[in-house]
Amino acid sequence: MKEGFRQSMAWLHTWSGLLVGWMLFMVFCCGTISYFRDEVTLWMKPELHQAPHTVVEQGVAAAQIQNLLEQRASASPRWFITMPTGREPTVRASWAPSKEDGWQRGRRRFESASIDPVTGQELNAARATRGGDFFYRMHFDLHYMPVMWARWIVGICAMFMLVAIISGIVTHKRIFKDFFTFRPGKGQRSWLDAHNATAVLALPYHLMITYTGLVTLMFMYLPQGLSAVYSERDNFYADLNGGPRAEAQASGIHAPLTPLAPLVAQASRLWDGAQVGRITVNLAGDSASTVTLTQQDAHGISNHLPTLTFDGVSGGLLTEANQTSGAAVETRGVMYGLHIGRFASPLLRGLFFLSGLAGCAMVATGVLLWAVKERPKHLKARANGGIGFGLRLVDGLNLGGIAGLMIAISVFFWANRLLPVGLEGRPELEIQCFFTAWGIAAVPALAFPLRWMWRIQLAAAGVLFALLPALNPLTGGAGLFSSMAHGLWPVAGFDLVSLLFGCMLLWACKRLGADGAAARVRMAKVAA
Repeated sequence: MKEGFRQSMAWLHTWSGLLVGWMLFMVFCCGTISYFRDEVTLWMKPELHQAPHTVVEQGVAAAQIQNLLEQRASASPRWFITMPTGREPTVRASWAPSKEDGWQRGRRRFESASIDPVTGQELNAARATRGGDFFYRMHFDLHYMPVMWARWIVGICAMFMLVAIISGIVTHKRIFKDFFTFRPGKGQRSWLDAHNATAVLALPYHLMITYTGLVTLMFMYLPQGLSAVYSERDNFYADLNGGPRAEAQASGIHAPLTPLAPLVAQASRLWDGAQVGRITVNLAGDSASTVTLTQQDAHGISNHLPTLTFDGVSGGLLTEANQTSGAAVETRGVMYGLHIGRFASPLLRGLFFLSGLAGCAMVATGVLLWAVKERPKHLKARANGGIGFGLRLVDGLNLGGIAGLMIAISVFFWANRLLPVGLEGRPELEIQCFFTAWGIAAVPALAFPLRWMWRIQLAAAGVLFALLPALNPLTGGAGLFSSMAHGLWPVAGFDLVSLLFGCMLLWACKRLGADGAAARVRMAKVAA
């Protein structure tokens, strides 16, 4: 043990946070954006900004989407339908390709469509994009690698994060007093104050989001109990979430699918008026088909939502209407629900978003603080005034992982508006622009991890974000003032947050320039 318990905890806090800090920063950023992924997706489909946001009866919407899917996806083994909400005014449907078209497990390539629930017309004009779902998937599935590998990597980083939080609480004996202390312009002291403040500001949130993130994937990390009871993993999830079991196979006998509208009305009655959120149709058009209805979010914290399964031909109810779950299932549902925050009202979702930004700032100031603390030691130890490879590498990763990611996110939104609408493979091209921009920013960051490069990259990201509200109406979207006048607050909110975030990045760039001369004087004194 290094000198004592508290000193050991300080060492553990430093290294458990530093080694995975850049991955955690990306996870926090993408996860924070995911709280408003529906709004992000709507902004990235400017063709929908002018669509009438008329509330229609759910049965009507279900009938409209059923007609579409019976024409477009009659051979698909499974349909997924998301009913309209206040955040998403259209009916969204996706379907797995048939086995003849290459259906397989893993990263499944679903086809999708959106329709106007009033007219039943497919919104063909809406550009293809992953939208906010890209950030949601990115924060735990990463990209360009097998899903299982990605989730193990993110899980290990989350475990490091939990260790860093707990050891940080132990280390900072004046943690709450330090929260009310900030001394700007004091170099290392200022970075430590900023790290303490952002950490304590949302400490309950940081503990909750890290622990519940691990809980959401606990069956992957600890599969022994599941494997001892279930021979097929899909059967476990069918029992947990409702829906068809893994052995459910098509009979090969054609039978028309029962109308979905009466099933939606029946489910709402059984749920005392609660609305349907999702519909899953398995083996549509086959005599063995089933229809599973899941209750809409926001009726409670738990993500373990009531489900009902109906026979897909006769429409008969196959499950108990008031089926109750055990304590373990409900506990997991609450943990899962707390993590994804779908139950939250707009105000609470905004607080979650701000807490997520505090988490981003906590991780960023933590990795920057390590470099700030180490630099004087390197300057004293090296007669030529240079720094070692390790510190230079951390400086480059800090610049590329923080400022570079900001550039990549902004470029993703610009690519959404500038790529031709009818371009084949458009969603993947947007994602390629994201990673290409990040890679381009990372190369000079690693080569020149200096203050002037920080200023260039922060300025670039700031300009790109600040100009998004101007880009929106120029590329077919509803402008800021127009969306505010017509009550299109998801679009207006995106524009306002982008403008504010861009201004903050530009302010940080300016502040770095103002502090540069003072920092050079301090370093010269240390080196002397």
